Amino acid sequence: MHDAGTGKQTFDGEFAERVLEQIPTPIMAVNKNFEIIFMNAEGRTLVGMSWEEINGRSCYDVMNSVHCNTPECCMSKAMTSGSPCMARNEVNIDGRKIPIEYSATPFFNEEGEIVGGLEYVLDITERVQAEMRMREQSRTIQEISTPAISLWDGIVVLPIVGVVDSLRAKQMMSTMLIKIKEVSAKIIILDIQGVAAVDTAVANHLIKITKATRLMGCRCIISGISPAVAEALVQLGIDLGDVATNATLRDALADAFAQLHFEVRKIK
Repeated sequence: MHDAGTGKQTFDGEFAERVLEQIPTPIMAVNKNFEIIFMNAEGRTLVGMSWEEINGRSCYDVMNSVHCNTPECCMSKAMTSGSPCMARNEVNIDGRKIPIEYSATPFFNEEGEIVGGLEYVLDITERVQAEMRMREQSRTIQEISTPAISLWDGIVVLPIVGVVDSLRAKQMMSTMLIKIKEVSAKIIILDIQGVAAVDTAVANHLIKITKATRLMGCRCIISGISPAVAEALVQLGIDLGDVATNATLRDALADAFAQLHFEVRKIK
């Protein structure tokens, strides 16, 4: 409304309600009994109800979210603590599960007492779907980047390409141990020809992997030891212990055949 004396815009309850009504985000206000005293047009669209159907009903009956009637409820936290609260949640509207991000803030009267709470909601369905796609793509990339290949009966090879950090080493170990169990492998070859550099951290990861395979009753051979890698290991003083090493994958496979008492003959 306008002040007749100054001509400036002033704010009253009716004007504020019109503003809230037009905001393109679900907004809801409740009293201390969690009864809905306001919900804007976007909120009514979200729950699929008219104001007559919503007015006076409990917010947990209308929203039916995962946090409703639990200690995780942000509205309850805000009205108890007097501070805003924000979290992810999921509402259930007529069987439709909608992921949301919601924020609740306490409502004060003129005496400074908390008399209710105001909440706004963001539908994050698209964001959650994008996150799920990214996680699935990440899993696919990990599987492609660390494939455990059954090279021969009882022999598995794990070609390693790129950087080996703690996360990658953990994923490699998991992939390898699962493959050992699946195919009852007796020997696994770690081919590190594609690893750009081997430092103390990488060497320690490899040693841990070889120890884990030994616990599964499987021998480990490391192949792809280049002159530069061999020199780096010596300079760093890294001892690979009793782990068998080879310069090439071909040599490692021949070593594996010998350990399993396999013989390869050329057919005349």
